[in-house]
Amino acid sequence: MPTLSKRQFLKSLAGATTILAGEWAALGETLASSAHVAPETLAIDDSFWATIRAAYPVTKEFIQLENGYYSLAAQPVLDSYLKHIQQINSVSSYYMRTRQFDDKRASQTQLANLLGCSPDELIITRNTTESLDTVIAGLTWKAGDEVVMAQQDYGAMLDMFKLQARRHGIVNRMILVPAHPKSDDEIVSAYEKAITPKTRLLMVCHMVNITGHILPIRKITEMAHRHGVEVMVDGAHAFAQLSFKIGDLGGCDYYASSLHKWLGTPLGAGMLYVRKEKIKGIWPLFADSNFADDDIRKLNHTGTHPVATDLAIQDAIQFHQSIGIERKEARLRYLQRYWTDQIRHHPGIVLNTPEDPARSCAIANVGLEKIAPADLAKTLFSKYKIFTVAIDSPAASVRGIRVTPHVYTTTAELDTFVKALKELAA
Repeated sequence: MPTLSKRQFLKSLAGATTILAGEWAALGETLASSAHVAPETLAIDDSFWATIRAAYPVTKEFIQLENGYYSLAAQPVLDSYLKHIQQINSVSSYYMRTRQFDDKRASQTQLANLLGCSPDELIITRNTTESLDTVIAGLTWKAGDEVVMAQQDYGAMLDMFKLQARRHGIVNRMILVPAHPKSDDEIVSAYEKAITPKTRLLMVCHMVNITGHILPIRKITEMAHRHGVEVMVDGAHAFAQLSFKIGDLGGCDYYASSLHKWLGTPLGAGMLYVRKEKIKGIWPLFADSNFADDDIRKLNHTGTHPVATDLAIQDAIQFHQSIGIERKEARLRYLQRYWTDQIRHHPGIVLNTPEDPARSCAIANVGLEKIAPADLAKTLFSKYKIFTVAIDSPAASVRGIRVTPHVYTTTAELDTFVKALKELAA
């Protein structure tokens, strides 16, 4: 089969050039010139973050405070992504038969480096739900096996465990995570009390999606392992928002995230980490006889899919690293505290996110005593052009709206939001 030259094709694929070149060179220089400034100092520098905002195609139609579902890809990433689509389309099946698997492996390796694991322990999926379902459906269950989880866990995951209960007769044991814990031990104890000799798996959120509560994963994992229980972590919102490596989490067995949230990859990319010795025990959702039982690639038989998204992961990682995770996390924490500190303890307003700054980052949840969550979200958009999402979960003791700024959110936008909340509370 003939080989295309680098000039014809390969030169323009991900990794060949920096995305902060050409029209984005000035942004690269700004980021580089600030390398010596402490993240906490840059976090409050609105002029610096205005430069970052300029690299995002932020809408002017409304204030976007629902970035947790799906965050904007930066324009340099989006530009590269569109080029990938065009270039792959130009040679179609040639690329699919000669390049796609090597390029996906390169993206997989970069993701593994970012997470701090071996490329042989990670696969690229479409999202967190697919990743966690791969584990939940892939374990060999027997009637009476127990799983511990929380009322605050993501609904799709709770549904998947309900399905396994119907199919295999497993028992799902639910806890309620303390909303405003006095210590990590209070949270760990809540999980530990639900463990019995029949418990096989404990599912826990790294960051609770409806409140932004960051849970002490290392302590929970170490406790569960002392009882011989595996730990599966839903990291949908933590990866690329918080600065951590997989080794910081106490040896969790499974970890999943969506890359279209905080990494800024175009829609359609997620990841699944499986600790090396646990791979063999997971049955694939889709059969692939090309890989051994202990090869994680057996879990990644996805058929023909949009491979340009796999390439764009490398672009998103490059942009993410150019900002720096420490600077990104510091800014996101600052933005959340900027608005929550202004309305905390305000009459008629209820915060459903822990007050301790170490227990949250970008995401927070707020409610009004006299307005239902759905009505609050609707009014904020219709009257103030502020987009949020209503969270009304009596079982999880959470009634409010989830508010999720991003690095391109301005303090002026948050001032508008705070003013709106106070007006509505009155």
